[in-house]
Amino acid sequence: MSALFRALHAHASADPQRIALQDGERVASYSDLMREIEVGALSLADIDISTLGLFADNGIPWVLADLAALKAEIPCVPLPLFFSSQQLLHAMRDSAMDGLLTDRPQQVLALLMQAGIDVQEIGTLNGLTLLILPNRSQVPLPQGTAKITYTSGTTGDPKGVCLSRAHMETVADALLHASGASAQHRHLCLTPLSTLLENIGGVYTPLLLGACCCVPSLLRVGLTGASGVQAATMLQALHEFDASTAILAPQMLQALVVMLEGGAAMPSHLHFLAVGGAPVSPHLLVRAAQLGLPVYEGYGLSECASVVALNTKDEQRSGTVGKPLPQVHVDFAEDGEILVEGMVFLGYLGHDVAVQPWPTGDLGFLDAEGFLHVTGRKKSIFITAFGRNVAPEWIERELSLHSAIAQAAVFGEGKAWNCAVLVARDNASASSVAAAVDLINHLLPDYARIGKWLLAREAFTPSNGQLTRNGRLRRADIFAAYADRIEVLYEEDTHVVLC
Repeated sequence: MSALFRALHAHASADPQRIALQDGERVASYSDLMREIEVGALSLADIDISTLGLFADNGIPWVLADLAALKAEIPCVPLPLFFSSQQLLHAMRDSAMDGLLTDRPQQVLALLMQAGIDVQEIGTLNGLTLLILPNRSQVPLPQGTAKITYTSGTTGDPKGVCLSRAHMETVADALLHASGASAQHRHLCLTPLSTLLENIGGVYTPLLLGACCCVPSLLRVGLTGASGVQAATMLQALHEFDASTAILAPQMLQALVVMLEGGAAMPSHLHFLAVGGAPVSPHLLVRAAQLGLPVYEGYGLSECASVVALNTKDEQRSGTVGKPLPQVHVDFAEDGEILVEGMVFLGYLGHDVAVQPWPTGDLGFLDAEGFLHVTGRKKSIFITAFGRNVAPEWIERELSLHSAIAQAAVFGEGKAWNCAVLVARDNASASSVAAAVDLINHLLPDYARIGKWLLAREAFTPSNGQLTRNGRLRRADIFAAYADRIEVLYEEDTHVVLC
């Protein structure tokens, strides 16, 4: 039996009425949780599902479905609500899922109908609609795959990261010790459960402890799409659910800090706020510390089961992402790329087994005391303030396909929204370019959309140093040429809503 289910059985036996889950609509004790997991696992096994998709809002039904699949040893594929229709279909086909649990069946049925995929059967499980999809040839999975988590998309078609139960439970246990949390604490999930870090650190870790995991809907905690945050709603949720621990993206931390600096009441029982998923401003961490917020920066990636390093109450250093957790060993390539060995994923779906040590694509170093410093990205992929991986080439390609746009350079590292430097095609007017950006934005998932843009003074060419001889953008040179104007875009209005 897994460490997680051993712990759940122990909690249910020792204190069956202890609250395990709460979502604002209902509560579930540890006794309730074990009973519903067992029923759900048996139901999934009886239906003979080989791979289960999960497309639903945060809530108790999501957690029950995830744990039932884990108990039944059926690989689970969490699907983010912010995925575009194209990305959802890709994940469904790529994983060859033959079952899908959802709280929005009409949306899924319409998508499947449009794609010509027939649903063979419709049922229910733990308050979610269960769709049985046509049997397809089984996709070979690495042995021991328990979860297939799709990245937010470094291209139009995100990759499926295959993880074992041991991967996830080992990280959950490490986070338990690193956070210093106890069974009396209450974790509030502020980010989507489909995000691997929240799934492991926000659900498995508190349940290992015997603590309460609060999983209200995303709207109730102020999160919309991949990047929309209602700061007042988020703060209210921290108060309402009496949160001790939570996981935040940098932009969420910034929103919380601004609210508290403006005189809002501090939640009274905060113990450990983990922040990560994208670079965090050292100045923001200082402001948080001055307010008394227990904020600890960390670092990780899906390929390493979500967390590699984390600052803790006992060991923390400003400007670092903390010390590597016990389950991993960190080394460095000659060019400074961070290499991780130990708790590395099984492999990408449909590809070879993952190599060890795993090249992260990030650059960094360990200082004399063993704290990990992350200094930048090896390639052009950037990470938004909400932890979404963005490959600018993908967005630039979509933009430059429009008749009004000849060239595009997209930036957004560590920002809440992306900006673009655009070259108009054939003297197209600014209004035509604006219409083009608006059109393309509606075709992209919200984390990939353009919040603001500016027109370039001239085309990107080899002669001005902004294009290579083989037609590749020289991103650093373009950014340097427009840095002042880009900074003005972000200073003018940081509250861009990308709907």
